[in-house]
Amino acid sequence: MSLAHLIALARRAAAILFWPALALVIWGELTSHAVPVETHIWDKLLHFTAYFGLALIAAFARRSNRALILTVLALVVLGGLLEIVQGMVGRDADIKDEIANTIGAVTGGALGWAFLRLRDRLVAPDSRD
Repeated sequence: MSLAHLIALARRAAAILFWPALALVIWGELTSHAVPVETHIWDKLLHFTAYFGLALIAAFARRSNRALILTVLALVVLGGLLEIVQGMVGRDADIKDEIANTIGAVTGGALGWAFLRLRDRLVAPDSRD
């Protein structure tokens, strides 16, 4: 199995795994937690990590730089909308959570983009799909 084939397989897997990961993040933001996670892990770190992971998965699944940029922007908007909805379902809406979401999405997208740029330079141009 060639490196290009493995990369294509990983990209397809990332494209599929993005959706359940997104659903998990949405569920986590809208449900009330029986055990407050904040007592063990700083809440903003959880927000950062969730959106960092989503953007990183999106970077691996991307077909173009434009698609990645649009996905990161969509994640930022989604995070803001979820914060607004949290105020309607009995949770606290917090602008600091949205800031953590935004920083996580931008960082994950940028790191994924940088890694893929490096990969593109290492893989021969004729073996890319």
